[in-house]
Amino acid sequence: MQMIRAIIRPEKVDEVVDSLDNEGFSSFTRIDVFGRGRQKGIQIGPTVYDELAKVMLMIAADDEDTDEIIRIIEDSARTGSFGDGKIFISPIEEAYTIRTGERGL
Repeated sequence: MQMIRAIIRPEKVDEVVDSLDNEGFSSFTRIDVFGRGRQKGIQIGPTVYDELAKVMLMIAADDEDTDEIIRIIEDSARTGSFGDGKIFISPIEEAYTIRTGERGL
């Protein structure tokens, strides 16, 4: 099992979620976040925005689905401009459903 954390532009969330849902990956957690990348924010005229609004989608995935989910997110979130986001992958050692106590995804 893998935890996929995708930090994306807020205006791309619906497109990403719809694309994932259309491919059968409908479970996720959405968190509104703020941050900046290597470009250290953006400057518009004299105003510097050093922390930008983003959305983090957290998706628990089976190992064999991870590459496909990453491809879907990249394809639907990409604008080609700085600030499109990042995807982070980390292993999940165990997962439990609270209601049933069932182990696994």
